[in-house]
Amino acid sequence: MISVIAIAALGYVLGRITIKGISLGTAGVFIIALIYGCVFYKQLSSEINTDFVGSALKIVDNLGLILFVTAVGFIAGPNFFGNFKKNFKSYVLLAIIIIFSGGLACAGCILVGRNFTDLSNEEFTAMLTGILSGALTSTPGFSAAKDAVGTDHLQSIVSVGYAIAYIFGVIGVVLFVQVIPKIMKANMEKERELLAPASKDSAKAKKADKLIEMDSFGIMPFALAAFFGIIVGSFKFGNFSLSTTGGCLLVSLIFGHFGHFGRFSLTPKESTLKVFRELGLMFFLIGAGVSGGAKFVQYFDAVYFIYGMIMTIVPMIIGFLFAKYVLKLSLLNNLGSITGGMTSTPALGTLISTAGTENVASAYAATYPVALISVVLVSQFLIILFR
Repeated sequence: MISVIAIAALGYVLGRITIKGISLGTAGVFIIALIYGCVFYKQLSSEINTDFVGSALKIVDNLGLILFVTAVGFIAGPNFFGNFKKNFKSYVLLAIIIIFSGGLACAGCILVGRNFTDLSNEEFTAMLTGILSGALTSTPGFSAAKDAVGTDHLQSIVSVGYAIAYIFGVIGVVLFVQVIPKIMKANMEKERELLAPASKDSAKAKKADKLIEMDSFGIMPFALAAFFGIIVGSFKFGNFSLSTTGGCLLVSLIFGHFGHFGRFSLTPKESTLKVFRELGLMFFLIGAGVSGGAKFVQYFDAVYFIYGMIMTIVPMIIGFLFAKYVLKLSLLNNLGSITGGMTSTPALGTLISTAGTENVASAYAATYPVALISVVLVSQFLIILFR
């Protein structure tokens, strides 16, 4: 507990440092967590217990994901279905383009890199498929790749690739969503107007005032959505599942859209959602960062980090240009879709701060499910193709 709290405190200090208007924000927590994992994980494991430390980090990680994604679903819910219906083809196409270009970048790295490695073809394919899931910060893609390779030895190699690429996968997208508006000299006020939701119907507002609230913060409906989300995410169809992330996002979007069940309110307070969103992101970055840092020192090789950078940067740039010039999406819709297409939870938190509005979450929520399914399929296909 002391470790988690100390990492959070130092991480926010680092995230506050701003250079030419660009800062790490909450991702500063991830950097401190990585450093902490590199330096102290081995000592912690030997003094306490390796299994306990690993399980504790997994709980912190999962709790963070549940809080963050459920909050995002509630925030995006009221505008999500209207926005999705309006831009359905754009969101689906963009998510597929981003993941497909990431898959092509991975395939290219495998074809070139296997001539310059001591690993066998199977081992190198496992390593680079793990790197792809890390570059896209995709836990479902990571799980699918591990299932597809089969043996424990190859599964451990997939884990190494994921850990190495995850670092730039997080930081790269976080910086991208801050740098692009500055390069384009975007007028954020005008961009926010293009995202502005329809004003609330007065009849709906009056109805909301008459609804019965279970508690003053709205924690009960939040917990209920998370509960059903975990159950929905646990169902498996072959190797595919929505996972906790996808399940909580889907259920909270539905809760947020309808807003009530009979006379009972299903909408948490806005302040509650903002706190849970930030708290969840912080916990998620600490859990992922400390465990990733532990593996990073042991298995780091500069060339693998470069592969990870390629697989992060190529799909981001292709996706952004496609959304801007082909789909003609507004800047914040574009960037929101990029964070969803890259399945980047931390980058959405940064984008909300950069944009100054919660409404970018709708674009994230629209592209995320399609990207989630696509990255699982692409990861498995690459392993089958190059085996």
